[in-house]
Amino acid sequence: MNDIDKNIDFYLTHLKIERQLAINSVDAYAHDLRSLSEYLVACEIGDISAIDQRVLLGFIVVLNKSGLASRSVTRCLVVMRGFFSFLVREKVINENPTRKIEFPGKWKKLPKVLSLAQVDDLLAQPDKNTVLGLRDFAIIHLFYASGLRISEISGLTLDRVNLQHGFCTPFGKGSKERVVPMGSEAISAITQYLEDARPKFATKRMDDHLFLSRRGKNVSRQRLWEIIKACAKKAGIAINVTPHMLRHSFATHLIERGADLRVVQTMLGHVDISTTQIYTHVSREHLKGLHKKFHPRA
Repeated sequence: MNDIDKNIDFYLTHLKIERQLAINSVDAYAHDLRSLSEYLVACEIGDISAIDQRVLLGFIVVLNKSGLASRSVTRCLVVMRGFFSFLVREKVINENPTRKIEFPGKWKKLPKVLSLAQVDDLLAQPDKNTVLGLRDFAIIHLFYASGLRISEISGLTLDRVNLQHGFCTPFGKGSKERVVPMGSEAISAITQYLEDARPKFATKRMDDHLFLSRRGKNVSRQRLWEIIKACAKKAGIAINVTPHMLRHSFATHLIERGADLRVVQTMLGHVDISTTQIYTHVSREHLKGLHKKFHPRA
């Protein structure tokens, strides 16, 4: 056993005996520290005092390139920071090499979006000859036309939908109200639902939510999720379609067609424009794909 593995065992014993951590927690610490040990062996580093910031940054880069989620990389850094802090307290080393290493931010993954054809396929699934079909058709239309969150659609009430002027005013995160346009097709779908379907769901104790269940109560978030899933499965869309994917698709398709980023930010209800900017990355990928497909010298 080399010097590094001895000190890892020393630290794990400390966690079990003195800090009395649960077995699962100690196993998680052990897993991350064994991964570090394997990396150090590959780098031909066997002495604990030879580990410096440069070495540990190299290990973090390897973890990142391996496809490990940013949250897992962060957890591993937390484990290493605790390990080396312990060794400093025990006077095994003089300085913690993780001291100046910043925690990796949550690297943003590009959101998955539906193509225009997939959106059309999704909208074609509800049976508009039934009251449930009319409701589901209006729900999917509103999801895609407005970019509302699932909680916002579930909580949307009649007084917050203005069909005459074509907008709704949902309460977003932090109970912040915003004005969101809905588009002519969504307005038409909601109008038909209100005229031909919603009155048949309403009970004596009328619920004022826009979308009602069979029992006259507002459609829950879980039920909205199930509606989207069922329509996607029926349409034969191979990817895992979620309500939030319709929100991503709404934003991406707007930006691809030249919408101003600030306008999209307002409609999505993002406080920070950096949250909205991820959709510009999706748009750039879309443009690169078109260039590669159609340019003769691509």
